[in-house]
Amino acid sequence: MHHVQQLINGQFTKSSTNEWLDITDPATQEVIAKVPQTTDDEINQAVAAAKVAFQTWRKTPITTRARIFLRYQALIREHMDELAEILTAEQGKTIADARGDVFRGLEVVEHAAGIANLQIGDYVENVASDVDTYSVWQPLGVCAGITPFNFPAMIPLWMFPMAIATGNTFILKPSEQDPMVTMRLVELAVEAGVPEGVLNVVHGGKATVDAICDHPDIEAVSFVGSTKVGKHVYERASQSGKRAQCMMGAKNHAVILPDANKEQTLNQLAGAAFGAAGQRCMALSVVVLVGAAGEWVDEIKAKAEGLIVSAGKNDKDLGPLISPAAKERVEHLIATGVEEGASLMLDGRGLTVEGFEKGNFVGPTIFDNVTSDMQIYQQEIFGPVLCIMRADSLDDAIELLNANPNGNGTAIFTQSGAAAHKFQQDIMVGQIGINLPIPVPLPMFSFSGSRGSKLGALGPYGKQAVQFYTQTKTVTARWFDDEASRGVNTTISM
Repeated sequence: MHHVQQLINGQFTKSSTNEWLDITDPATQEVIAKVPQTTDDEINQAVAAAKVAFQTWRKTPITTRARIFLRYQALIREHMDELAEILTAEQGKTIADARGDVFRGLEVVEHAAGIANLQIGDYVENVASDVDTYSVWQPLGVCAGITPFNFPAMIPLWMFPMAIATGNTFILKPSEQDPMVTMRLVELAVEAGVPEGVLNVVHGGKATVDAICDHPDIEAVSFVGSTKVGKHVYERASQSGKRAQCMMGAKNHAVILPDANKEQTLNQLAGAAFGAAGQRCMALSVVVLVGAAGEWVDEIKAKAEGLIVSAGKNDKDLGPLISPAAKERVEHLIATGVEEGASLMLDGRGLTVEGFEKGNFVGPTIFDNVTSDMQIYQQEIFGPVLCIMRADSLDDAIELLNANPNGNGTAIFTQSGAAAHKFQQDIMVGQIGINLPIPVPLPMFSFSGSRGSKLGALGPYGKQAVQFYTQTKTVTARWFDDEASRGVNTTISM
């Protein structure tokens, strides 16, 4: 049985813990590995190593740091197929989706390689007589990241490359449900040249999360996951004096106007609602049909019925949910939708996949006539369940969306520039797609979820990540004339 290792001060080692957690294949329930509940002593060792390494790493030339990530992105590309296979085996998503998971993280690594252009301060001369003022963006120290199960490649790559590139050292805690692809990415980072102690990895559940939030030598914590845990992390880390950013749950809507391109819209809705078995914080879980678009319901259902559910390695449309508990929760919420009066148009419960009878499968599920007081609307289902609602006008749709407490992402489908412009101005959601269902920005921008989906002023990756992982130091200087230096040096200084 494979035992997932830790990384402490440059050494991959097996934990001394007595508590090991099973990692299971979601399609078969087979135990494929065990991951440790890292001990308190090991967590302290990891933080101590990071603290020592920071003293050297923070002064390492920025171009040296950048070159490590140039090598790292090349290694990720070289091992793309291997990484996707590991991810699928432990997480369950299709091979194609797993490759996308890795690739979107790779884009952030590529962005980190340009850190020299991102971490530039400001300079103003002669703010007073012979006085100049300039600012520099300096690293914080030891930072930490806590990542979720649904994107075990992308989200770790959102975090530690930007933190390390800006001169910090890092403690990473992957999801205990699928840490193996994360560890393979960490191995490649070490191979690319990340020095001892600069990147460390610990494992486990709540005990490890709390230890990270409480540790006095950790300066900042980044988190992506559920709202319940995100609130806990933000409050606990903030009480310990840490900088914190927490990206949490969502309830993302798509507004469909009657003038939208029907075939393109239907295809994108099906992919965004049911892809990754709905286990995305940016999944479109609610569609609001405006006016005559309400007649498209049967065609939405037909698109969903055409999707194939199978084990991720078979690379069909949907894989299994991450665990039996996740499947049970999703099926329970489907039952509450029926009990509360929504119209169940397509029921994905009780699905069995031949050859994978023990898998955590739930098929595409559609409810019509959903109202905002139902649990299936109020809760993030995190499964392949689509809620259909109606609105008489664009104004009514905007009012409905703005009344929802979450603010991760939303989308509008229309051929009217005026309607799209009104939507993007009036909607109170952090990320907006226009004829694009999952509007996650590329790394030159930043993930900008808002309201109940986010705690902390700054988001992960991009410009905001550079701000999150650095502090501004402002210097005001006056220099008096000295005797000019003597001697001639004809060699370029290295």
